[in-house]
Amino acid sequence: MWLWRPPGVYRPQEDTWLMAEALAEAGIPRGARVLDVCTGTGALAVAAGRAGADEVTAVDRCRRAVVAAWVNGRLRGVPVRARHGDFGDLVGTGEFDVVTANPPYVPSTSVPERGCERAWDAGARGRSVLDRLCAVLPLLLAARGVGLIVHSELCDPDVTLRQLRGGGLKAAVVARRTIPFGPVMRARAPWLLEQGLIEEGQQHEELVVIRADAT
Repeated sequence: MWLWRPPGVYRPQEDTWLMAEALAEAGIPRGARVLDVCTGTGALAVAAGRAGADEVTAVDRCRRAVVAAWVNGRLRGVPVRARHGDFGDLVGTGEFDVVTANPPYVPSTSVPERGCERAWDAGARGRSVLDRLCAVLPLLLAARGVGLIVHSELCDPDVTLRQLRGGGLKAAVVARRTIPFGPVMRARAPWLLEQGLIEEGQQHEELVVIRADAT
């Protein structure tokens, strides 16, 4: 699926398409309200709309990403409601039947406030956004709503599962894919090794999609 991507906006890649497959497998309920967190180009928002969602909201802290999601929605015939801001701002504005999230999750020495790196850099354990998302997700989901989150094995999927279950959600890993390190991970490999996040000579990581179900 071709998508317009302005400079500085995260390019859809393996984690995006793994999430799209998981979303197709989960299915979109008729008349569903969908929220796409950390939307980037809006790839998942568009996928949800084309799969039958009645209302699609996409949120991102990057203004260019918000514009990209809106434009790509229009190009694909999906009326995406693109919002600039944090996903936490949406708590109390209504509940969603499906929430998708491809948040920043690459371990890093810092959490940038601006620049293209904030699309992937997520602090020492890669969880600066994931931890907040796990805490907020139960407040965003409607009854019997479904959340889908993708991240690397380096962020410890067991932590994500415990946090989601602690929030009253059923949670399980529903998809996995092993991929070679991209440019960012290759450049960061010596530091990741020092932190004990990868093994000597490791050049691959496993991506996981975690599904959380509200009861």
